[in-house]
Amino acid sequence: MIKTRNSFWLILTLSLVLTACGSRKYTVKNDTKAAKAADAMSNLKSKQLYKFITDWTGVKYRFGGLDKNGIDCSGFAFLLEKEIYGVTLPRISRDQAKAVNKKSIDRLQEGDLVFFSFGGNEVDHVGVYLNNGFFVHASTNRGVIVDDLNLPAYQRVLVKSGSVN
Repeated sequence: MIKTRNSFWLILTLSLVLTACGSRKYTVKNDTKAAKAADAMSNLKSKQLYKFITDWTGVKYRFGGLDKNGIDCSGFAFLLEKEIYGVTLPRISRDQAKAVNKKSIDRLQEGDLVFFSFGGNEVDHVGVYLNNGFFVHASTNRGVIVDDLNLPAYQRVLVKSGSVN
């Protein structure tokens, strides 16, 4: 009886240990938007740019804003280009677009600008290209965020992209 009881406990203990230590594969879906945005951030060449973006990520949108209490898209591009690249841009996105040498999307490099027209023919939004089709901008709904330039919502309204003169 004691031998049977000891065998039972030994088998039970071994079973618990083996099942508790069983190998399980936990995978993160690498094709999610967040994973791709994180990948774009990790592939930045400039550590200063990475720090700048992470410091500003999540700051809410505020029309005319130029600080961490709220910033608009052209203000964000203005500050980023000045602090990271030493380039002084005009303050308004429409004027920023005029200061850019046009470049096709497939030739964009880190720090280039992308311009959109959500409200008609004139440029009314700007972002800064990162890599692999991602850009950073001050979204009116989500604040400063890294976004996918290949989304149809952006492709439909993209009007210009390029490097600062």
